[in-house]
Amino acid sequence: MKLLFKICFWSIFLSSLSVFGQNIQWAKDQMLIFTSQWKGERFPDGRPKVSDDLVKRLANISIEEAWGTMKNEGYNNQFEGGWQIIHPDKVLAGRVLTTQYMPSRPDLDNPIKEKGKAEGRLGSPNSWPIDLLQYGDVYVADGYGKIVDGTLIGDNLGNSIYAKSKTGVVFDGAIRDLEGLENIDGFVGFIRGADPSYIKEMIMTCINCPIRIGRVSVFPGDLVLGKREGVIFIPAHLAEKVIINSEFIALRDKFGIQRLKEGKYTPGQIDQAWTREIKDDFLKWINENPKLLPMTRAELDKFMKDRNW
Repeated sequence: MKLLFKICFWSIFLSSLSVFGQNIQWAKDQMLIFTSQWKGERFPDGRPKVSDDLVKRLANISIEEAWGTMKNEGYNNQFEGGWQIIHPDKVLAGRVLTTQYMPSRPDLDNPIKEKGKAEGRLGSPNSWPIDLLQYGDVYVADGYGKIVDGTLIGDNLGNSIYAKSKTGVVFDGAIRDLEGLENIDGFVGFIRGADPSYIKEMIMTCINCPIRIGRVSVFPGDLVLGKREGVIFIPAHLAEKVIINSEFIALRDKFGIQRLKEGKYTPGQIDQAWTREIKDDFLKWINENPKLLPMTRAELDKFMKDRNW
């Protein structure tokens, strides 16, 4: 069975590289294979649709806590650092829409442009993914690190991206019109660099396909969280677990810091496995401070039922 799955997996993957037999945007059945562990709502194209509530809460968790939970689940390559950041004082959080770019060659460029025209896509290929963005999406592009002539957007496309998504971008590539993009209040960009050149000698090859961003394999429908450290990509099926676990850890830390300041416990007591006395004190503290909960009380109770403190 495993061998059969691998054969089917790679057959679909390799066939997707042929622009003659496939659409520019990955088909729903291809999306379902790569995101089969997601059991929730989906967009019409098959991309996982993590709830708006979880996306909103995502912005408030720490990258370290998210990384720890995913590492425990076997996802060891989900973080990428070393970015130039547009508006580093703001957080980037949303659902991923992916696109891949490759170096140009005539027998690649021409069929893609013809296929795009046949599908009714307007403008140059680097604008096609932007047409698909919805509120809460983050445009994530594999531009293979190209800087000079690798500028995927300028301020015009940046304004369009923000108008549609209210988020920003993650580009393993470059942008132009940096000053103009910085003038878009709320737009957050993680980029490899900025250059005044126009995009040249590269072609957009697929939309909503698995891509590589540095050391991360990114799937459409993943959640992305970007902060000063860098960006972390969370598989859709782990989103709820990662977010609630991160929120719980932050809640524990807030309680522990308060009790340390009050002198009620020693650092040794807080940093090691909690005694029954501290656990009961924590639960009492939660009851007395319901407004501090980032999740619903029902979500917290369900989480703590299976929690090994």
